[in-house]
Amino acid sequence: MDPFFVIGVLVCVLSAVLCVGAALLRQPPNDITILSVAAVELFLLAYAVGAAVRQLTGEPVLGEPWEFWGYLLTALVVPVAAFWWSILDKTRWSNIVLAAAGLTVFVMLFRMQQIWEGVAGL
Repeated sequence: MDPFFVIGVLVCVLSAVLCVGAALLRQPPNDITILSVAAVELFLLAYAVGAAVRQLTGEPVLGEPWEFWGYLLTALVVPVAAFWWSILDKTRWSNIVLAAAGLTVFVMLFRMQQIWEGVAGL
């Protein structure tokens, strides 16, 4: 199993759990929930650099490269959009949006892993 994928799953799940917990406690977005989504974004940036290095050093994407990079670019936008949502809407429901960002990126990472390994589509 790819270490990048494992780390990504841990970061995304931890972020989602923190954000759902804050929503259940009826808390507005706070430093912890916002920074957890920032950690997801930071991970994605590191993942993008790692994927580029892996591909440039000869490790091919066994699926469609355009599909992999399309998923990655889209995943990079999700935490940013959730962050802006949480800044504009200071209700506890913004924590649900932040949690959804973590879960969405988790699903996208799973699909990117399948594309990298050349597994047929869902």
